[in-house]
Amino acid sequence: MTPAAGPPLPPSPLALTMGEPAGIGGELTLKAWRTAGCPPFVALDDPDRLGRLAETLGLDVPIAVIDDPAEAPGRFTEALPVLPVPLDVPSVPGRTDPANAGAVKESIERAVALTRAGRAAAVVTNPIHKAVLYAAGFTFPGHTEYLADLAGIDTPPVMMLACPGLRVVPVTIHVALSRAVETLTADAIYTAATITAHALGRDFGIAHPRLAVAGLNPHAGEDGAMGTEDRDIVAPAVARLKAVGINAFGPLPADTMFHERARAGYDAAICMYHDQALIPVKTLGFDLGVNITLGLPFVRTSPDHGTALDIAGTGRARPDSLLAALRQAAAMAARRAAAP
Repeated sequence: MTPAAGPPLPPSPLALTMGEPAGIGGELTLKAWRTAGCPPFVALDDPDRLGRLAETLGLDVPIAVIDDPAEAPGRFTEALPVLPVPLDVPSVPGRTDPANAGAVKESIERAVALTRAGRAAAVVTNPIHKAVLYAAGFTFPGHTEYLADLAGIDTPPVMMLACPGLRVVPVTIHVALSRAVETLTADAIYTAATITAHALGRDFGIAHPRLAVAGLNPHAGEDGAMGTEDRDIVAPAVARLKAVGINAFGPLPADTMFHERARAGYDAAICMYHDQALIPVKTLGFDLGVNITLGLPFVRTSPDHGTALDIAGTGRARPDSLLAALRQAAAMAARRAAAP
């Protein structure tokens, strides 16, 4: 396999985690390697699991067990490089087992350690099944919070979802809608937007980022007639962003922010809650969505979907989102490596 020409690659391979071993992550890993133009990566996974899965699915994917990520680029055109992370029990597609939670965590931790040490260019995570990890004593709400803890940072990282033509950032994430309204603050909006503006410049090469800030309520509150949060919380955050030189505008009615002409006027949309951000990005690019964690001291991306236990092991999983995540991570890592 000879990858097609593409954007500049980072100097080290990407570190791709195992994800939930009973889900579609292994199939996606195998199919990504088989795709021309995929940037070089090393899978932190169980090589026996991947070999069995490739045989079951009829995928011609030779497995190369390696000891050092530096071996991956030289082996990538001939075989899938794997740094072994053995499972405690054999995985069965579609049937989760908390006994393998330790291997899932180890895969993430090793990927982060390799990236922070400069031996891998970025972390790309296959989807995890949080309920299984919770059953094994995992105490973090999800990947993002766990990665922040591994990075040793105090400022909460920011989740960006991106697809062709749209980038969105939800200020509140995995909480009930009533809780999102209760906890929304001008400080939270300001922090998410400043981290986003910085990342757009550093990782996306956008010199003067434009941020469209969504309102919380219908019609952005209609001057207080439909709620005062936009007047009392969102608008002051926008004013504060402008005061420090960030090109932010809003609050804008969310129902008119995502059509084609509107999207041409900004580089990222700052949204107030989970579905306000994720519905448009998944509608526009369901198979090409990428989850990008901003505010970490390393690049991290992930496919914008879950473990799909219902189709695991059937051969039906599409690698499009993982490929988009790998390519996005490679582009971001290459830009950081080339920066002064």
